[in-house]
Amino acid sequence: MVAYLIRITGDWDLAEECAQDAFARALERWGRDGIPRNPGAWLRTTARNRALDQLRRAALGAAKLSELAMTAPDDATGGSGEEIDDDRLRLIFTCCHPALPVEAQVALTLRTVAGLTTAEIARAFLVPVETMAKRLVRAKAKIRDAGIPYRVPPPHRLPERRAAVLAVVYALFSEGYSASAGADLIRQGLCAEAIRLGRLLVELMPREPEVLGLLSLMLLHDARRPARVDRAGELVTLEDQDRSRWDAVAIAEGRALLEAALRLDHPGPYQVQAAIAACHAAAPTAAATDWPRIAALYGRLAEMVPTPVVLLNRAVAVGMADDPAAGLRLVEALEADAQLRDYHLLPATRADLLRRLGRLDEAAAAYREALRLAPTDAERRFLTRRLAEIG
Repeated sequence: MVAYLIRITGDWDLAEECAQDAFARALERWGRDGIPRNPGAWLRTTARNRALDQLRRAALGAAKLSELAMTAPDDATGGSGEEIDDDRLRLIFTCCHPALPVEAQVALTLRTVAGLTTAEIARAFLVPVETMAKRLVRAKAKIRDAGIPYRVPPPHRLPERRAAVLAVVYALFSEGYSASAGADLIRQGLCAEAIRLGRLLVELMPREPEVLGLLSLMLLHDARRPARVDRAGELVTLEDQDRSRWDAVAIAEGRALLEAALRLDHPGPYQVQAAIAACHAAAPTAAATDWPRIAALYGRLAEMVPTPVVLLNRAVAVGMADDPAAGLRLVEALEADAQLRDYHLLPATRADLLRRLGRLDEAAAAYREALRLAPTDAERRFLTRRLAEIG
């Protein structure tokens, strides 16, 4: 909805406002009059008419009004809705214009394409909400003032936006795979949308190894989704998951994509992460996991993208491959990093390593700290169980 309205109005704030207004009207009228035969078309027409009224009142010009009037049908029962899918891809490439800083590109796309709140995006970037709000305002103004076109660029211009577009799609998937807030750990719709967009990107750039690597990575992670929560909705750790519930078809496709990417002989971060996921997928049991190889791959990934989260994941792998004490030393080295100050997985990782070392009082304190920071109900329940297990 928002992507469609941005295309026809060129005004990001107006698009969000009119989309919200259309849904509010639907809540009011559908309960009274019944749900229309094509709800999507009803919403698009209502939002479009609202935008038309706003533009007319603002006297933004007859040319814009004429363009708007010719863009979408007035018939609220018509239309297939397919144009919204195209709009979404166009919107991603518009957000990822090289005139914007990469952080702003990713954040703006998550706001407009995924509908994440500013607070959720701030948590994903490990920055204050006020900082993220300012980034979003500046990014929208830059697109408007610079007249950045709303389109998928021609093939020769794709490389300059590739890195940001891949980052956006993976951030979208990551929010779906492990939600930054709320009652549910997994937002399945976001995972499915990210994978759909990943497939479109492979069609656009079939010889780009990192594009193949990203789709491989998402499929290999998503294959484990059915086993990540039990029937009661409780979090199940990787080592305790029922691997018979993993999606074998998705794993096979993910591994084939990774092999195709590696044959192109231009390694990158998404391929390395996909290789890590493939190691987990290849292990028939948790005990059979090739942790030394995973630790080595995380070492390579840390050379490519030495972010605090990558370094924390490497600490986990080292703790499994060598011994918990080695992993704990790496975790303690990260505790002074301001970006991880409110990141619940830092104390959760420290707690798990301390538990494995038998230092239960320290582990309990770390679990309580992780519990205080945990963003979802499922993670809070899991940490509560862990805390109870060690007394």
